[in-house]
Order: sequence, then structure tokens, then C-alpha cells
Amino acid sequence: MARLLIEEPPCAVVCRAEQVSVLNLTDRDGWIFDMDGTLTVAVHDFEAIRASLGLAPGLPILEQLEAMPEQERLPLFERLDSIEMEIARRAVPQDGARELLASLADRGVMLGILTRNSNANAAETLAAAGLDGYFDADCIVGRESARPKPSPDGVLHLLEVWRCRPERAVMVGDFLFDLLAGREAGTATVYLDTPGQRQWSEYADVTVNSLSALRRHAFDTSHSDGDQP
Repeated sequence: MARLLIEEPPCAVVCRAEQVSVLNLTDRDGWIFDMDGTLTVAVHDFEAIRASLGLAPGLPILEQLEAMPEQERLPLFERLDSIEMEIARRAVPQDGARELLASLADRGVMLGILTRNSNANAAETLAAAGLDGYFDADCIVGRESARPKPSPDGVLHLLEVWRCRPERAVMVGDFLFDLLAGREAGTATVYLDTPGQRQWSEYADVTVNSLSALRRHAFDTSHSDGDQP
């Protein structure tokens, strides 16, 4: 399958030299999105959060907490929930998020959220960003509902709810864990790389630097799997 780089401006689709096919996203029935940094502008200072919780720098927060005894873990999770909720109330949508979601909703596809945040935090974030109307409550999967990414459990849960085959779905995110979860579940993976660093592009079927570019590609019917670029 092709690995694509889609940028704007100008909008271009570039295949790696060793690849020959262009991934078709126009006929996907289920779209799963990461939230922070993907549908909303990234504002989390994870090192500051780790420091506030007394955790080691550079290591995933949830995994560090889960490794602790319960009596130590629970108050830290409460503190984490408080920090995340404060951030959620200030959430703003990523450029192009509303337009992409509206276009997909008009097409009639199934839309889901998969986040390492809590379910309550996800609901608050989407509401603050004005994106909550695009997602049914049972299609918002937080850390209480499934093992957190990079586990594929949340992706597989949504596919089961939708009765959707993995090859008919897409996982969109801005971080390695998003892409690993989608790949393990068997979906197409889209990497939103707004800084243009291509840090995780090798794990994605498609790399875009904006949601507007993704929207154009998702509705470009000139692509089909196996076509030449």
C-alpha cells in the first residue's frame, strides 16, 4: 500500500519512490480520530503534567500511573483528571476540523473519537471546541472504555459497534500511538503532521500537514487503490 505525503500550500500528493499505489479514502465507512492535537489544537505540556504528578520525564503518563500501587495511583489520577479538565475547557478546533467532519457527516460515514483522556474530558473538550455535535456518546472512547493507545482495543471496539471491517476504516492522529493502534487493528492510518517534521510518517499510510489537505484527499475520487499517482 502507498505511503503518501499531502501538503499545502501547494497541495501535493507524493508517493515514496518504492511505492506505486495511491491509497483511496473516498469509500471508507468509519473514521476514527484522535482528539488533542488532531481535531483540537495541541496545548498540553506533558512534561509539566508529569512534573506536577511527580512522574519520570519522557515516559507515558498513563503507563507510569498504572504501574503504581492503587493507593498511590488513585489520587494521582484524580489530579490528572483535574489538570486535563482545565485544559479541556480552553480547547479550540484545529483549522479545517469542522469542515472535514461536516463533509464526512454529510457523506453518512460513522465518526468516532479515540483518546487517552477520560470520557468526561473528551466530552468537555469537544463541547468547548464546538465539535461535539458530530459524535454520538457511544462513539467516544476514552481510557475507561478500552485499553489506551497504542493498544488497538479502542479501534476494535468502535469497529465492533459499527459492524465495520478494518479495511473500511481510517484512524487519524498526530502521534505514534494513534498510528500504532490503527495499524494493529488493520485500518488505514493518517498522520496529521502540522509541524512538517515527518517524525512518524513511516507508520502512516498517508501523511498530511492539515485537515484541509486531508479533506481534499478524502473527497478526491480520482484516487483508487492500485492507481498510479
